[in-house]
This record gives sequence, structure tokens and C-alpha cells, in this order.
Amino acid sequence: MDLTGSTAFITGGAQGIGLGIARALAEEGAKLALVDLDAAALERAHAELSPRTTVRTHVLDVRDRTGYDRVADEVEAELGPVSLLFNNAGVAAGCHVSQMTYDHWDWMLGVNLGGVVNGVQTFVPRMIQRGAGGYVVNTSSGAGVVATDAGFLYSTSKFAVVGMSETLRLELAPFGIGVSVLCPGPVATDIVQNTWKWGPNGGDPELEAALEPAVAFLQTGTSPDVVGRQVIEGMRRGQVHIFTDDVLREPLRARAELLDSALPDIALASH
Repeated sequence: MDLTGSTAFITGGAQGIGLGIARALAEEGAKLALVDLDAAALERAHAELSPRTTVRTHVLDVRDRTGYDRVADEVEAELGPVSLLFNNAGVAAGCHVSQMTYDHWDWMLGVNLGGVVNGVQTFVPRMIQRGAGGYVVNTSSGAGVVATDAGFLYSTSKFAVVGMSETLRLELAPFGIGVSVLCPGPVATDIVQNTWKWGPNGGDPELEAALEPAVAFLQTGTSPDVVGRQVIEGMRRGQVHIFTDDVLREPLRARAELLDSALPDIALASH
């Protein structure tokens, strides 16, 4: 997989895992289109990466379908056809189940699932029409393959991204378009702080204090730059799932055993 000269579109690309992916792609010689809500972070990313490759940045809320189409058209006019799509933008945290509201559901599903849908719907038909193949990487989470303490809202959105990605992989294979789903464990990013900043409870000091343990936990995780390189290697291997560590090994085994034990005994079921 030679990525030199290809055009990559990365949502949430100005920070965290998105920036790690952007750095890895810059080393591969890909041109970069970075979109993010944070204009200041986009400026910093552009200043860092533009000496190494061609970079364009756009402020975009991935829930905005009209804005997505507009940005996509501008990017392809400037950098050429997007053949590498990284639906990475996401939010974390949420609320206690006893305090859930439609606003919480709409925020979490709108960004974590709707943002991926919008990326796929915007760019995959263009890839199919061009007939030149491509690659899509959707960012889910370890909480998208096993139940964790990450919260029911977050897990709902991330399980959906895994199912979407696994199925898209099957249906896009005949078009030469690869699909992988990134399922990171703890990664040293500011996703929790950014969720607090941009989310429906943004600015609530009590919520900020409650999130401090999660913030500290993530800082012990994998470096975003390491994750970026893992993503490129996973693409080269054609992996369905790209994990960033092995913390889910035992939970995944337990889930597989639980599912297996729930299957009916065919011999008994036939009588």
C-alpha cells in the first residue's frame, strides 16, 4: 500500500488520535485534509504538518451534513480525490442512566455514530463512482466490542460503529475499498476535556470535577502517535479490527464464551 500522493480526510484531525494518524500519514507522503471543531488546534496542526506535506484545514461539525458536503467539495478541488477516509471524531463521557435525556442521546449518537455515517455517505459513493478503490477507517472503541464502565451512551454509539464497519467491509470489498475499525483502549488524549467543553453539559464545574479520574486514567494510555502508526500497519495488513493494546483479551474471551453458551443445542432444539 503506497500512500504517497494520496489524499486523506481525517475528522477530529487536529488533536488526539486524529493528529496521531495525520502525523503517520505525513510520514507516508499523503496529502492531508484535517477537520475539527477547534480552530486553534487546527492552526497548530497546520503549522506542525505543513512543512512535511500538503495540508488543508477546515472547521467542521461532523453532524452538519450540508457543511460536510461543502468541505468535501473544497478539499477534493484543492487536493484531489479523497481515497483515504478516517472517521475519527468522537466524544466520550455521558450521564448516569438515571439522568439521561434526549439531549444526551442526540449528542452522543449524533457525533459518534452520525458523524461516521455522514463521512461514509459523503465520500464512499465518490470512491465507488471513480472505481479506483480506497480505504475507510472508522474509530470505535474497546467499549464497542465488550461492555465496560465507559457508559451506556458511549457504548451504544461505539457498538454501532463496529457493526457498521464489519458489514461495510463485506459490501465494499468488490469495489476495492477496504474497511477497518479502530477499537482503541486507553489513549493519552484530551477527549474527556473536549467532551466537557463542547457537550450538552459544557462548562459545568461539578461535571468537570467528576471527570478528573477518567482524565487521569487516559493519560496512562498509549501515545496517539503510536496509535497512528498502528492504524497504518493495520491497513497494510487488511485487519478488520485494529486494537491499540491487549487489555481486552480476557473480557473478549469471556464475551465469546457467554455468546457461545447462549446458542441452543441443535439436537435438543429439534425435538
